[in-house]
Amino acid sequence: MKVILLQDVKGTGKKDEIIEVSDGFARNCLFKKKLAIEATSTEINAIKNKQNANAYHKQEEKKAWMDVANQLRNKEVVCSVKCGENGKVFGSINSKEISEELKEMGFDVDKKKILLKDPLKSVGVYEVEIKFLPDVTTKIKVKVISA
Repeated sequence: MKVILLQDVKGTGKKDEIIEVSDGFARNCLFKKKLAIEATSTEINAIKNKQNANAYHKQEEKKAWMDVANQLRNKEVVCSVKCGENGKVFGSINSKEISEELKEMGFDVDKKKILLKDPLKSVGVYEVEIKFLPDVTTKIKVKVISA
């Protein structure tokens, strides 16, 4: 019997997959626990339309992030911080401060998307990567100056 899974079922399949299972497993387990519905032509069309819509929305989101990444490419963000002698910074610059500076420039970038291995602890220019999606990244320059 063909069924459409409404949730992920361990060992059987993922949500919205159309799979072939035995009649007993479908009736006694999947239908009773509301994990699946019978795959009629109407339901199959609805699932395919839903998958097409999801693919379209993901593509549009990717385009939007690509535009933001292209606008940010090679931009310079200036962060000022109190410094002692020899350019030693009191405290550090982390992704939160960089995100706030980007917001002031007009780019709403979540601090979790900014990839910093370690906080910036000295004066200078650093190249920082921003990862919007797994395949959409860009690099910006962060200039740490003494205040």
